[in-house]
Amino acid sequence: MDWFSDFFRSIGENYGHFFSWSDIAGTLSDPVSWGIIGSLILLEGLLSADNALVLAVMVKHLPKEQQRKALFYGIIGAYVFRFLAIGLGTYLVKFTLVKVLGALYLFYIAYKGLFKGGGEEGEIKNKGASFWKTVLLVELMDIAFSIDSVVAAFGLSSEVWVLFLGGILGVLMMRGVAQVFLKLIARYPELEQTAFLLIALIAGKMLAGAFGYELPHVIFFGILIAVFAGTILYSASKRKKEENRKA
Repeated sequence: MDWFSDFFRSIGENYGHFFSWSDIAGTLSDPVSWGIIGSLILLEGLLSADNALVLAVMVKHLPKEQQRKALFYGIIGAYVFRFLAIGLGTYLVKFTLVKVLGALYLFYIAYKGLFKGGGEEGEIKNKGASFWKTVLLVELMDIAFSIDSVVAAFGLSSEVWVLFLGGILGVLMMRGVAQVFLKLIARYPELEQTAFLLIALIAGKMLAGAFGYELPHVIFFGILIAVFAGTILYSASKRKKEENRKA
């Protein structure tokens, strides 16, 4: 039963990091941590901008005041899910098999997004549902949207507060500035594909880490910035050529 007690002790220590001031201060004062948090926010924003619109459609039948409440309760549910997933995941991700499976899952998500037109499909049918039934559906949808980003986050860091802050700010970005990301994607359509390419890069980083090779953060951030900036330049150049051809 030693493994059983070790498991619960490790889980307890992981959740203890949520309430450790030294961990919070260390995260807030570390530029590398903020780089990872920024990467998580960017990734969540690109992947989830349209998800915010799906949630808006789900609550559209409710009165305005209840719409805001339903979405607010959905945010709370997303945070609770992240709290539970991060505490458990920072223990599980220490195991090589879990890292390999996580990397393979991310490769699958990237493949589906790049070559199969991935993303959430299907019409959202929620007309006439009661307030609490709508809240439940929003909660379930929030959790479904969170799974991919949570797994991707573990490919970037195993620090509890880095992951949680990235998740908190990412969800707020998804809800608060979804239109900004949608406009960015509308202006540079290739960014949607770039988000899945970044997931593939994170999967590669996680897989390499499973076998003992840790890619330095500086190099990874350099690749991430180069891919993001390169996509914008390529998209702008492509649009300019199309405009010149039509002129």
